[in-house]
Amino acid sequence: MHVTSNPALWYATRASGIAAYVILTTVVCIGMSMGGKAQSKLWPRFSVEDVHRFGGLLVGALIGIHVATIAVDSFLPFSVLNLVVPFTSSYRPLWTGLGIAAAELLLALAITNHYRKRLPHSLWRKAHYVNFAVWTLATVHGVMSGTDRSVWWLALIYGLSIASVVALLVWRFARLPMRSFGVTLAGGASVIAVPLLIVGPLYHAAPVWDAKNVSETLTGTVIRNGTNLTEIVSFVGQAKKPQKLVVRADLLIANFGIQNTALQLEYLPSGDICRGSITEEGAADFAGVCRMPNGESRSVVANWQASGAGDSVIGQIQVSG
Repeated sequence: MHVTSNPALWYATRASGIAAYVILTTVVCIGMSMGGKAQSKLWPRFSVEDVHRFGGLLVGALIGIHVATIAVDSFLPFSVLNLVVPFTSSYRPLWTGLGIAAAELLLALAITNHYRKRLPHSLWRKAHYVNFAVWTLATVHGVMSGTDRSVWWLALIYGLSIASVVALLVWRFARLPMRSFGVTLAGGASVIAVPLLIVGPLYHAAPVWDAKNVSETLTGTVIRNGTNLTEIVSFVGQAKKPQKLVVRADLLIANFGIQNTALQLEYLPSGDICRGSITEEGAADFAGVCRMPNGESRSVVANWQASGAGDSVIGQIQVSG
């Protein structure tokens, strides 16, 4: 299923997840405003119901994009099983599993809505309260597993979203004398406390993109193609931390000497490529220099040793900017 590491997929995954959460929050808030003490008199009920229904469909479409882009993006370690069965992923299994559970509950709700006229109203109404579970699971999923979760603007979005839902819950279910005070207290506390928690105790650094400095284990293979007169010796490998880095070094050997060299580092998930040449080479090591698309220079040193049968090797790579 992992087709490509195109950075457009990575942006689509993140954007669709955030957009789905914002619209889901809006749908939940509209749902709570359609009845009880929070019923709005400004808009006809049928128009609010139409917006509520359309919002639910839009959330489903965005979640579909979110899951599909994760499935085909080679940067993310998810199989089809990981995307269907909660808590089976190696990537933050608990928090990712809660997101999968939220998506599956949302699908179940969509089915009950489709057969709404065939179901007893009381049963449909009780099933509809699962929306709160979907929103809660989606919130925990985003806050605990999202790669952008500790960026200030997203922390603020989470704070405003949680404050809106909590305030409407208080408005709908609190007794009249305490309602206004409760709404102010709950909403104000949430909009302040949640962002502070996200950028404080729950802070999680975003993935490193195009790291200038890398010192990591390098695994790969050494490949030799050609004849005694002309031969291409290639090293192809990758490092995984602080981010995925694909390395390729090629030497063209002819007339008992090196005629040409090429060095290429590909950073994932950005897809940016650092291209250059090898400046020093040995039997099991090389050094080189490459340039990023923005003109930045990177120095590369790699060494390795055989790691079993065949052409496989394991070693170390250092990149410095």
